[in-house]
Amino acid sequence: MDLFEYQGKQYFARYDIPVSAGGVATTVDQAVDVADAAGYPVVVKAQVQVGGRGKAGGIKLANDADEVRLHAGNILGMDIKGHVVKVLWVENASDIAEEYYASFTLDRGAKKHLLMLSKEGGVEIETVAETNPDAILMRHIDPVDGFSEEDGRHAAMDADLPPEAIDGTASILAKLYQCFTLGDCDLAEINPLILKPTGEIHALDAKVSLDNNAAFRHPEWAEYRATEELDEREQLAREHDLQYIGLDGTVGIIANGAGLAMSTLDVVNQVGGSAANFLDIGGGANADVMTAALEVINFDDRVKSIFINIFGGITRGEEVAKGIVEALSRVELRAPIVIRLDGTNAAEGRQILRDAGIPESKLTSKPTMLEAARAAVAIATGN
Repeated sequence: MDLFEYQGKQYFARYDIPVSAGGVATTVDQAVDVADAAGYPVVVKAQVQVGGRGKAGGIKLANDADEVRLHAGNILGMDIKGHVVKVLWVENASDIAEEYYASFTLDRGAKKHLLMLSKEGGVEIETVAETNPDAILMRHIDPVDGFSEEDGRHAAMDADLPPEAIDGTASILAKLYQCFTLGDCDLAEINPLILKPTGEIHALDAKVSLDNNAAFRHPEWAEYRATEELDEREQLAREHDLQYIGLDGTVGIIANGAGLAMSTLDVVNQVGGSAANFLDIGGGANADVMTAALEVINFDDRVKSIFINIFGGITRGEEVAKGIVEALSRVELRAPIVIRLDGTNAAEGRQILRDAGIPESKLTSKPTMLEAARAAVAIATGN
């Protein structure tokens, strides 16, 4: 679950990470009130979960109430890469001597936490990685050992930060690691992490992604879920309790298991197609689950074919097939299905699909994931 900047800063504040004084506004008058309380000059910032706000005109400096009123009026309702601005964060403007980048995330391959620290902040870290990869310090952290302020000091020195920034950065890194671990984050990022002319180190921005699997430990996250930006497909999927992420392609994906779903996206891409979504139905593939999944896929009018990729372990092939047959009686699909069914009782499942008398124009079965991907892509692209 991705947080807005203002929510990320509020989350940081729980761990004593210094952030700018400010507040949330949803109207022009509220923006002026917040600015008056924060103290001028202020920065008026659009709250959308997408990059490029500054270039789009979504971040403006204001020196007085009239300028706040002007900028807030212009930014509210602005469309930034398909995201309409409904909320503003207005904060006291900071003097900046230098900008850095800092983040903690999980390196799943290494099975360790990962610190990324760079003295080149203020731009997307992907750009730095492409143009000057040596400028990024990447350090793995064993979760058992943790990360101390002394570790932060060594990291800051190894990242070639100036002497006056070492102690402040070390302190913030230790606190950011606590936020990342105790706060159950998938990502805790500060970009830019700024050095003020006074020598203070300060989090000027916040990007926080929370681990949904840890939500049971955090009832307070309900307030964040209420403000999530979901498109209509994702909202429908949530209502059906499905693990769904909308993408921009034309092949709808349904798979049982996150790993298989990711592999399915990769295979579709490898054979020249583009996935319309990630959808993991988990271990349940009964009629109700399959109906819900197909309803979500069917809602996306860009989908030209549907690739159902099921490998039965605990999930049995004949139950999957029965679920698909029943689901097709409930949902009038716009796009044909290509299915790959393998694993436990897969032969019985494929026989059930054949016996159901579903026209090949609506459902095709293929024996392997690669063949099924090619068939689904061929339908989607008209080749």
